Amino acid sequence: MKLDLNLNGDIVPLTSELLEQYDVAGPRYTSYPTAPQWSDDFGPADWDQALTASNQPEDGSARPLSLYMHLPFCRQMCLFCGCNTVVQSHPERAEPYLETLKQDIAAVASRLDSSRPVIQFHWGGGTPTYFRPELLADLFTFTQQHFQFAPDAEIGVELDPRVTTIDHLTTLKQLGFNRLSLGVQDFDPTVQAAVKRIQPYELVRDLMAACRDLGFESLNTDLIYGLPHQTNDSFHTTVEQLLTLSPDRIALFSYGHVPWVKRQQRVLNDIIPLGLDKFQLFRQSLNTFVEAGYVSIGFDHFSRPQDELYQAFRDGTLHRNFQGYTTKAGADLIGFGATAISSLARTYAQNQRSLPDYRTAIESATLPVIRGYALSRDDVIRGEVINRLMSLGRVDKAAASAATGIDFDDYFAAELASLEPLVADGLVELTPDQVKVTGLGQLFARNVAMHFDAYLDPSSTDGPRYSRTI
Repeated sequence: MKLDLNLNGDIVPLTSELLEQYDVAGPRYTSYPTAPQWSDDFGPADWDQALTASNQPEDGSARPLSLYMHLPFCRQMCLFCGCNTVVQSHPERAEPYLETLKQDIAAVASRLDSSRPVIQFHWGGGTPTYFRPELLADLFTFTQQHFQFAPDAEIGVELDPRVTTIDHLTTLKQLGFNRLSLGVQDFDPTVQAAVKRIQPYELVRDLMAACRDLGFESLNTDLIYGLPHQTNDSFHTTVEQLLTLSPDRIALFSYGHVPWVKRQQRVLNDIIPLGLDKFQLFRQSLNTFVEAGYVSIGFDHFSRPQDELYQAFRDGTLHRNFQGYTTKAGADLIGFGATAISSLARTYAQNQRSLPDYRTAIESATLPVIRGYALSRDDVIRGEVINRLMSLGRVDKAAASAATGIDFDDYFAAELASLEPLVADGLVELTPDQVKVTGLGQLFARNVAMHFDAYLDPSSTDGPRYSRTI
């Protein structure tokens, strides 16, 4: 079966046979090495040392900062959710978490050079607007007192339209937030009922209108394809409805079905679209977005041509991290809150997962790190290659060699040879100067990146289990 795709004006042919061949389990590569490789032997003392060392790195001046704060609470669980969340129907019972979070902020800030500018700040969850506006204002003010925000810092927050009020929006605007991301997922009532997220189109429409009335600079929306009861017709209606709202960016995420990790997903086992049925949802949406004037970026994002996300993609500065695609490459990411992840130039760290363990660590004046990873030279080299493939769809061999002190063709001889079947299938182009993912290969960027993953053993059935690449 032919499955032609419109990739930014180029019609790219795809067959159902090729789709089936490459629809395998694989990492999403928001980091390299991926989280299953991190070690429980990495603890608070290791993280303390890494934070201090980041102020005076061996390769030059300290990097700017990107701060992420995890606010994990939700009033109820959406069945598709793969995030680290805590369901608490009584918000007042969750408020002590904010005081613990402040202690976390203060402890980490005391270890960092106060002159390092914050160029990106993000609240995620969970549902950040689960908390009352005045509590959010207090948390933001506290953070500003401990870090130096750059005048042009990107300050964003994830919104659940079901609980976000005009008072929330007014407060966020006054605090300086300039990027809002609204979780839409699907407008169809049958799909919403199946995943326990009732959120009518009119609710999102009115909230986005209020955001624009208040002057927010950028409104982003998330959709998920592969949810139960989605059909080509129903999801196309959702896409058309979303386009009437004119978001600046759209993330079209593949539903990651991992019931062995998220137990609530088990009830969806027999009612989700798979394989070709699932891909048709993506294909139809991709074509519709491109025809509406959006540019396809990476393998799951779309933006308007004038958006800085596209500018970064075009200029070769786009980067991928735990928050997805970002224009703020070259920053140290510091995560606050339970389960939050941090990423320095050569170190990953994750905080305690459970709220009691997180609180206990903080109250005992201990950095709440439960695991992490110190990157080797090989990890750094491979991570940069994978990031460029995932973000830009290409790796310049000469630039990579100069930046890392390797001979690219020699260092990756085995990997380049392993790509030959992908070259034959039209997913990759290998030239003397570049490894380039084709327009068709963009859909299979995760599959291409897997060839540079030294920890991935395709023949093993005992290792980490990942979601499907399509």
